[in-house]
Amino acid sequence: MTPEPRRVSVLLPHQLGLLTYAAPEALAPGLVVTVPLGRRDVIGVVWDDAPDPTIDAERLKPVRGVASAITLGDDLRRFVDFVARYTMTPRGAILKMVLRSGEGLVEPKPQMALRLTGAEPDRWTPARLAVRDALAAGPLARKALADASGASAAVITGLMKAGVIAEEAMAREALPAPDLSKRPDLTADQADASARLRAIVEAKRFETVLLEGVTGSGKTEVFFEAIAAAFAAGRQALVLMPEIALTPMVTARLASRFGIVPGEWHSDRTPAARVALWRDVAMGREPIVVGARSALFLPFADLGVIVVDEEHDQSFKQEDGVIYHARDMAIVRAQAAGIPVVLASATPSVESRINADRGRYERLVLPSRYGAVSMPHVEAVDLRRDAPPKGEWISPPVRAAVSETLERGEQALFFLNRRGYAPLTVCRRCGHRFHCPNCAASLVEHRLRGRLVCHHCGHEEGRPRVCPSCQGEDTLAPCGPGVERLEEEARMLWPKARTTVLSSDLAGGSKALGAALGAVARGEVDIIVGTQLVAKGYTFPNLQLVAVVDADLGLENGDPRAAERTFQLLTQVTGRAGRVHEGGRALLQTHAPDHPVIQAMLRGDQEAFYREETEVRRQGALPPYHRLAAVIVSATDRAEAHGHAAALARTAPHGPDVEILGPAEAPLSILRGRFRYRLLVRAPRATPLQDIMAAWLAEVPVRGTVRRAVDIDPQSFL
Repeated sequence: MTPEPRRVSVLLPHQLGLLTYAAPEALAPGLVVTVPLGRRDVIGVVWDDAPDPTIDAERLKPVRGVASAITLGDDLRRFVDFVARYTMTPRGAILKMVLRSGEGLVEPKPQMALRLTGAEPDRWTPARLAVRDALAAGPLARKALADASGASAAVITGLMKAGVIAEEAMAREALPAPDLSKRPDLTADQADASARLRAIVEAKRFETVLLEGVTGSGKTEVFFEAIAAAFAAGRQALVLMPEIALTPMVTARLASRFGIVPGEWHSDRTPAARVALWRDVAMGREPIVVGARSALFLPFADLGVIVVDEEHDQSFKQEDGVIYHARDMAIVRAQAAGIPVVLASATPSVESRINADRGRYERLVLPSRYGAVSMPHVEAVDLRRDAPPKGEWISPPVRAAVSETLERGEQALFFLNRRGYAPLTVCRRCGHRFHCPNCAASLVEHRLRGRLVCHHCGHEEGRPRVCPSCQGEDTLAPCGPGVERLEEEARMLWPKARTTVLSSDLAGGSKALGAALGAVARGEVDIIVGTQLVAKGYTFPNLQLVAVVDADLGLENGDPRAAERTFQLLTQVTGRAGRVHEGGRALLQTHAPDHPVIQAMLRGDQEAFYREETEVRRQGALPPYHRLAAVIVSATDRAEAHGHAAALARTAPHGPDVEILGPAEAPLSILRGRFRYRLLVRAPRATPLQDIMAAWLAEVPVRGTVRRAVDIDPQSFL
C-alpha cells in the first residue's frame, strides 16, 4: 500500500492563490518553492494554512524543490493575510506585491575579472605590456581591461591561454555599516521626544507614535534618533515618503547623518536597481530604505522601526490595483513584527489625532520651531475688495508685498495647486472645449511643451492653432491659471527677478526637479511658482514670503475631507516662509475670508480647527466614528455599468448596522474610456464590514465588460 503523501499548502502570486501539493519532505512555512502549474513551473511560498485533505493523493502534484535561500518571515506572512482580508483582495495579488517578478530570489552570478598571475609570456609586445600595466593596480572586468589598455580581444585571450592572466570572481563589495557617532544639537523638546522614541525602539515592542510638530520644528532629526536606535540594535529601518520628489532630500540628510546612502524604492529606479535592493533587503545587507507606498511590502530580514513621514498626505492611498492606505497598513505591519511605527506630521490627519486622544497612539509634540524662529504671520487678501486686474491673478496687495520682499534680497513663493498653463482651453468664437477622449475631464494646457494633457489617464495631443469645431484661427483661449501661466505673469511684473516653476511634471523628470530645488535652496532663484510639491518638507533659507493664489481651491468639492485637506495644505505651504530667519509672512488670496478654514489659518489656532472638524465627523457619522467603503462599478458601456450598479443596490443589505448610499454616477463619470458608478457603504466601527460586503457582492456576479473595485476607507470620492 502506497503511503499517504505529505501535503503542503503553497500560496501562488496570482489569482489562483492557495493550492495543495505533495511535499517530498517537511517544508516550513515561508519557504519559497518551485511548483508545477499546468505545463510550466512557477514559484510560490509555503503557507500556514492547513492543506486540503479532500484531494485524491494521485491528483496531487509534487513540489519541485526550494527555489531560494530567502524565506518570508511569520510577520510578513501575517501581514499578507491581513492586507488581503482587509482590502478584500485575493491573497495571491498581495503576495505578488511582495515577490514582484521573483528575480531577486536567486543571488546573481558574480562579476568576473581578469588578474595577473605572475607568469611570463614568451615575449612582451607593446599590446601585452599595455595589458600588464592596466592590471598592475588590480583586477578589471574584460571590457574595462580592453578600454584601459586598448588591446584587442585576441591579445587578451592569448594572454589567458598563456596563463599570464586568469579570470576570477570579483568579491561583492560589502555595504558600509551606519556611523552612529554623530549626535545632533537638539532643543529640549526634541531631546525629550528623541529619548522617548529611542526607548520604544530599544524595547522592541509594537507601539504607534504620533510625532506632531509645527513646520520647521525639526521632526526629521527626532525620528532619525529612532532610526539610530534600530541601527544600534543591528536592525533595519523603513522610511515611507508620500512623494518620489521628496526622497533625494531625505536620503541626503540620512547619508549626512549616518554616513551611508540609503536604498531608494520607487518607480523612478531602474528594474535592475529594484531587484538588487529587494535582495539586499531580504538578506539583511541593506540597513535602511526610503521609499514610496510599495516599499511596505519589501521582505525585510530584521525590521526594527517604520517611519511614515507626512502621515496625513493623501498620496499614501493606493487607488489602483490593490487599493490600500500605506499609513494604515504600516501600522499593521509594525504590529505583526512587534516593532514601533512613527507617524510624523505638522498637520496630522483627523483620524490620527482622534486615535491619539483616545490613547491608541502615543503623541509627542514639538510646539516651536528649531532655533526659536517665529511662525509666519498669516493674512487674508479679500479678492472681493482687492481683485487683480482682468485676465491676471496676482492681487495688488500681493504685488506690493512681493516687490518689498525682492527689494530686501529675499525670496517669494507663489503657490497654486494646478499644474500646467491653464485647466481649460475654449474657442472664443464657438465655445468648443477640449475634453479628454477617454475621461470626463478637460484637457490641461501645458504651454511649455505645446501639449494638451489629461492628468487622469495621461492622454496627450498637440495644441492646435485652428479650432477643430469652427476652424477659427487663433480663437483658442486659456481659461483659469496654472503654474505656467502664473510664472508668465510673474515674469511680466518682475522682469529682472529670477523665476522658476517647481512642479511634479517638470521637464527633465526628477533630476531636473532636484537641480531646481538645489538652485532655490542656494538662493539662485528669486521667485518660485509651485504646486503642492513645495508644501512638503523643504527648507529654503531665504524664503520669507508665501502667497497662496487661490486659497479656496478644494474647499467646496463635495469631499467630506475637503476642509481638513485644505487646512493641511495651507498650513504646510505657509510654513515654508521664514523657517530660518525671522519675519516670515504668508498671504492668502480668497473670496471667502470668513470660511472656518481661512479663519483658523489667520488665528493660527490648529487645535480649534481639529476640535471643530472632529465634531463635524462625529455628527456626520464619518470616519473614524463610522466606517466607510466604496464600490466602484465600471464598464465600457454606460447602460451596462448602471445596470450592474442598480442590481447591487437592489440586493444590498439593509438594517441598523449597514447603510447603502447610491448608486450615483461618479464625479469623474468616465475614466480611461470606462463609465463609472459608485455606491457608498457606511457602518458603525464594530460592524464586520468586509464579511457583510463579501456576502453581498457574491450575490451579483460580474459579467461582460463590468469591473468592480472595493475601496475600504476611501480617501477620494472621484
